[in-house]
Amino acid sequence: MSKFPSLILAWMLMAIAAVAEPLGLGRVAEPDEIAAWDIDVRPDGTGLPAGSGSVAMGEEVFVEKCAACHGDFAEGAGRWPALGGGLDTLQDERPTRTVGSFWPYLSTAYDFINRAMTVGYGEPASDDEIYAIIAYILYSNDLVDDDFVLSRENFTSIRLPNEGGFYMDDRIQTEHPLFTRPACMKNCKDDVQIIARVETAFIPAEMNGGGTEQDHLAIGEALFGQCRACHQIGEGAQNGVGPVLNGIFDMPAGSNDGFGYSDAFAMMADKELVWDFDALDAFLKDPQGFIPGTTMTFTGIEEDFDRNALIAYLQAQGP
Repeated sequence: MSKFPSLILAWMLMAIAAVAEPLGLGRVAEPDEIAAWDIDVRPDGTGLPAGSGSVAMGEEVFVEKCAACHGDFAEGAGRWPALGGGLDTLQDERPTRTVGSFWPYLSTAYDFINRAMTVGYGEPASDDEIYAIIAYILYSNDLVDDDFVLSRENFTSIRLPNEGGFYMDDRIQTEHPLFTRPACMKNCKDDVQIIARVETAFIPAEMNGGGTEQDHLAIGEALFGQCRACHQIGEGAQNGVGPVLNGIFDMPAGSNDGFGYSDAFAMMADKELVWDFDALDAFLKDPQGFIPGTTMTFTGIEEDFDRNALIAYLQAQGP
């Protein structure tokens, strides 16, 4: 009898034995090991540890560990986010989203502080410190009095103003069926309505055989939409993520006294850069190349015509 069938049988028996026995890797996690990772906090209070903290204690901890970024009064320092204020601003063009104005559940504050804060200290705050920090944030939003003490027992009794401003994610019911049904490849609509012609719909008027100065300014205003997330311009404009741009044309760089410029911009101010046409044009074409190290994330405008239109719009706004 050939030895080959015997070898095959032996290998099969060895494989069965190997599958039947454990590999000897790992072990069952101990309860304390599971607890060390099971730190999420839910809106109903599940996961909250024992502890408490007062507004007064929270102010001390906040000033020591949080104020460098978020301000002594939770108003936000520099470009770091504010944690207080902003009530009734969510429908504004530039809403202020804070714990008091935007967040739906207080549990998110505890969960995030416990996981990710405080920056620069190398370890999380204690449970009592986190309760105290949140109590101070609530006080900064005028949601509790100055003698308030937050604890696991009263945590879920705090209702944030915007709790009703959110809705459950229903995409599995509303969107999933749309993207899983067979795609229509022909005769998908009974009729077609043409709303614009490609050769004229997206070409500026001046490049399409004419156009007035007002057309040029209108194009510039439309292009400024790329800037509005960070900059304001016009009557009532205020500094935000970026400085107000009123009167930017022929203005010395870094001259807005109420705005904290980056080191790169401060260096250009020391070099007495003036925002004339050439400087604005070069900066708008390649911000990172014109001012190396700038924190502005805008990538630039490639087309000469578009940059000219935007500069004309900025110049027209005046001081």
